[in-house]
Parts: sequence; structure tokens; C-alpha cells
Amino acid sequence: MSLDQYYLLGRSGLRVSRLALGTMNFGTGGFHAAYGKSEQEARPIFRRYLEAGGNFIDTADFYTAGESETILGNLIAEAKVRDRVVLTTKFTNSVDPGDPNAGGNGRKHMIRAVEASLRRLRTDHLDLLLLHTWDRITPIEEVLRTFDDLTRAGKIRYAGLSDVPSWYAARAQTLAETHSLVPMVSLQLPYSLVDRTIEREHVPMGQALGLGITAWSPLGSGFLTGKYRDTDRGPAAEGRLSGGSWTEREWGVLAVLEDVAGKVGRTMAQVALNWVATQPGVASAIVGASGTDQLDANLAALDFELPAELRAHLDEASSVPPESVYRMFTPDYQSWLVSTGVKVGDKPAGYAPAVRNWVTARA
Repeated sequence: MSLDQYYLLGRSGLRVSRLALGTMNFGTGGFHAAYGKSEQEARPIFRRYLEAGGNFIDTADFYTAGESETILGNLIAEAKVRDRVVLTTKFTNSVDPGDPNAGGNGRKHMIRAVEASLRRLRTDHLDLLLLHTWDRITPIEEVLRTFDDLTRAGKIRYAGLSDVPSWYAARAQTLAETHSLVPMVSLQLPYSLVDRTIEREHVPMGQALGLGITAWSPLGSGFLTGKYRDTDRGPAAEGRLSGGSWTEREWGVLAVLEDVAGKVGRTMAQVALNWVATQPGVASAIVGASGTDQLDANLAALDFELPAELRAHLDEASSVPPESVYRMFTPDYQSWLVSTGVKVGDKPAGYAPAVRNWVTARA
């Protein structure tokens, strides 16, 4: 398998597998209890990932009320692979609803969250610590200073962000660079053939500022596995997608995905994962599994290359028309400007042309 081919995470020297092992289902407590796995059930999944060459492990203090970290700590110690794996966890969500400082991104909670995660994970440091969610309250300067202090104290090796606006991530990285604080190296965001929103700003921002994107939900919450079908113009959904509302566009994406999967002789899930993992700006895609068979099927998503014409079909079917100001940066809009007589400056490939005489052109 290709899982033992490692890629640099963002603008750092940290090498990670192109598919990360998501452990949100390790444990049977808390919010994720409905589909959680006991330590005994999680062990073969974890071992199989390691055997395939994988080294990128993703968890959070919130997953299964902390059980995910506890199980991972036991499994890592049991396999004696602490130095080999890139251990990632996240903080933000409240661990005590009665305590206003037991959640959010303030310094008090950040430090307490890291100390608690270290105890559960049975380690003295985290390879990557991510802010789990933007809390809309804490000044980014406070978060950056705490990341820097935790790094200097040897508690974490790298810092990153998850589920934040692009302007927030850009401000964080710019302030970190300006004040010589520990930089962000990773940005964890939802990304799939049915959710390409991050391509608007997050992806180019990450490429420009050195944040490697790790994609969560690359199968669109299971929609892209082929398990669900459009029956009589409505979803024949079950399980976690029961009652979900899927658009005509999304059913159209599923149809094209099924066609492409048939042409390359792969499952729909494998094609969807391959597409995400090989997209520009994406360092790794996070995959979970209910068992070793499902994990093996997911890992096989790296064993082939999508032909350019079939990737183009997927791109076209899943594309989302740009909105508002973003329309101004599309090739069609630039072509229209040229047709109106507006002069554009010469720029290297990949840059939007600089528009001149805009006032005259409008007149």
C-alpha cells in the first residue's frame, strides 16, 4: 500500500501519512457512544493502520468523553510506538458544563486541556495540538502566546487550527510570524466531493501561509460510500443520514462518482477518498473504520491514480458556482472584462489579472 509514503505537513519538517487514522469512534461514552468501539474492538483497527505504514493519528479530548484518548494511550504504549506515531489531539469543547473556564480557547482551559490529554494519552508531549473550534471570544493573541509557551515547555511539538474562518487562520499565522511565535502548520477542515466550500479561501490561504490541510469527513458523512440511493427523487437514507436533506446537485455528484468508480474498477468510497487526498493543498485525509475490513478498503484508496479525464468529470459534477465577490476571480469573469476592452496586466500563471482603467470601462 502507499500509506508508507509520507508528506510534509504544511511548512514544517513533520512527515505524515496521506491518510490519517480518525479515532472518534474509539470508546463508548459521551456524544459518540452510539457507534463507539471498545478498546478490544479498536485494537485490531489501530494495529492494522500501523502495519500498513500509517503514522498520523487524530483524536480530541471531546471524543467519547475522553475515552478515545485513554484507549489510544493504552494502545500506543502496548505497541511501543510512541516515537513512531504523529499523535494529534484537539481542545475547545467543554469538559464540565458547570465551569465557565472548562471550555473555549482561553489560556486557562488550553493548559488544563493539554495536561489532561497528556495523562489520558500516557505521554509527556503531543506531536500536534489543534484548536478544535473557533470560540468567537478569545483573542487570537492569547491563543498564540499559549501555543508558544506550551511548545517552549516541551508539552507540544507543533500547533494548528481546526474549523475556523480563513481570516482567523490568516491572522493567526501572520501574527505568529510577525512576533516570532510558534507557527501554525495544520488546518483541519471538512472537505469532500459534496462539500468543497474551503476551496474559496481556506485552501489558497493554507498554500500561501504554510498550513497543510487535513480533511475530515472526506466521504461526506458516509453519503459518498454508495450506501445511499436516490429513490423516486427522494433519499432512501438510513442510519446517521436518516432524515437528511440532500440536493439535486449532491445526488448528481453521487451518480458521476458511481460511474467513475465503475470505470476504474474501484469502490465509490475509494474514488472519493483518492480525490480528496490528492487535491491541491491537502496534506492528509482523515479516515475512520468500524473494523479492519473497512480500514483496508479505505487504505486501498491510495493504490491507484485517477485518470485526468475522470477527475475532470468529478470536478465538474461537484463544482459550486462562486458567489458574490468570488465571481470576479473566475476565468469567465476575466474573459468578460477583456471582451469589454479593459486592459489587463501580464501576470504569472495562477494569478488573477490586474485590471486597469476600471472606471473608464464601466463608463
